[in-house]
Amino acid sequence: MSLAADLNKACRLTGTFRLRSGQVLDEYFDKYSFEADPRLHRRVAEAMADLVPPNTQVLGALEMGGIPLGTLISQITDLPVAFIRKEAKGYGTGRLIEGAPVENVVVTVIEDIITSGGSVRAAAVALRHHHANVSTAVCAIDRSPRPGHALQDIGVWTESLFTLEQMNGHQN
Repeated sequence: MSLAADLNKACRLTGTFRLRSGQVLDEYFDKYSFEADPRLHRRVAEAMADLVPPNTQVLGALEMGGIPLGTLISQITDLPVAFIRKEAKGYGTGRLIEGAPVENVVVTVIEDIITSGGSVRAAAVALRHHHANVSTAVCAIDRSPRPGHALQDIGVWTESLFTLEQMNGHQN
């Protein structure tokens, strides 16, 4: 079976789902279903690793779904990884960005699924605030209305393994 067909089988759900953006959809891709399956997770990460631009110096893995992918892609590519929180923690270091330093380096953001791009947008802004150069996000599934362009207004291009249209073409 193809990777898209395997992803559909593992994580496409139907019902009523409210997204972070507030959108309500009748289908959902449960990223935790593929990230919990070691073989499928590895296949997705290996395919995503091929999409990482060659000038990337650090991977920026988004909390929470991007962290397992970013860590695995880091092992495949030998690139260091920074972990970007949704908000700075109120204890310990109090940092928003943990792991590899991002100042004055090219960071490629790693995310699982992009719909509106809100999480990646917030991460790109935070990374740029820390003087990182961010122009690419890599995701497993881009289900935005204009795949590749959800973050165009802030100068971030999205590279994806699959668009929603491609995933729909591999439904059982």
